Amino acid sequence: MLDPTKQNIGIIGGGQLGKMMILEAKKMNFQVNILDPTPDCPAHSIADEHLVASFTDQEAIKELAVKSDILTYEFEHIDVEALKELEKEGYQVYPTVKSLAAIQDKFRQKSILKDEGLPVPDFLKAENRAEIKEAAERFSYPLMLKSCTGGYDGKGNAVINNKAEIDKAFRELKGAKNDLMVEEFIPFKKEISVIIARGIDGDKKVYPVGENEHQNNILFTTKVPAQITDEVADKAVKLAFEVIDVFKGVGIFCIEMFVTAADKLLINEIAPRPHNSGHYSIEGCITSQFEQHIRAISGLPLGETELLKPVVMRNILGEEKEGEAVVKGVNEALAIPGVKAHIYGKRVNRPERKMGHLTVTADTVVEAHELVLEASGLIEITGE
Repeated sequence: MLDPTKQNIGIIGGGQLGKMMILEAKKMNFQVNILDPTPDCPAHSIADEHLVASFTDQEAIKELAVKSDILTYEFEHIDVEALKELEKEGYQVYPTVKSLAAIQDKFRQKSILKDEGLPVPDFLKAENRAEIKEAAERFSYPLMLKSCTGGYDGKGNAVINNKAEIDKAFRELKGAKNDLMVEEFIPFKKEISVIIARGIDGDKKVYPVGENEHQNNILFTTKVPAQITDEVADKAVKLAFEVIDVFKGVGIFCIEMFVTAADKLLINEIAPRPHNSGHYSIEGCITSQFEQHIRAISGLPLGETELLKPVVMRNILGEEKEGEAVVKGVNEALAIPGVKAHIYGKRVNRPERKMGHLTVTADTVVEAHELVLEASGLIEITGE
């Protein structure tokens, strides 16, 4: 029988997610090639080969596929048509191109979920300002206006509080050029996320539910286990299993959900890849989301996902000054018991750019949160 760890893995993207995939893949002796336009991207120093090319360069993507037995990706904004051609030629792409195509367009994603009877906020396509006004009559204000493709970390979203803000939001999201959708605004009590893995053979493993906090629409903190009732946690896990079956995903998927005041769950968005809210699993679980993704796409058995200890993850965001990144306070932060620091190695700092993260494991979530707050006050990344 062929040793699956003799396979070459190709990753489209060489950012922090790609870097953390490689770190786990190397433990199991995989060869890993990456494609990324930035010569000194975070994954560059540990990849076996780095193709420096645009994410839209179809010839370069084909070259990566030729050099690899399996293709995967660290973000979903990829040319689906190029990947479809590769699948037709027999190249293995995971998560599958079908699941990627369904998820990368938020309107299509929500439509599929709704058609399957899964709970989502109400939504409508918005091709012009008039249709946004019609949506307001149906949903009332405030509204969420979203780009159907390409958004991340709050980019591609705009809250519309009244009729006077429609024009500004439409222009900000380039509605004349981009497909937009309108969602009803959900005054949620909590946002939670569930990380779930599905293997090539259909086996599934789910991670403990995480509770997320945001700052300026950017994920800032994830606490695990989430401070929700067992009933809500069970419903969230059940929903995650249903979602991954709908999209027949292979690899790691993240399902973000809103918890309403009445403890009702609504699916917000899905990511077909390892996710920021799953970083806690590196220290907090038996098998990290990154190891699990490699196992899933290569045909290895999935690992156990049990939580070892309560854990809190906090992002290290770039400070105000833009320029060559300078990291300060690592010594002081790591002197705090239970603190682990992950510095991504991005050469350039920009305000609110994800430059790293901290995790703390402790006996309780409250204790872990207190320690991570202390550590995050000591470490900073700024521009020189």
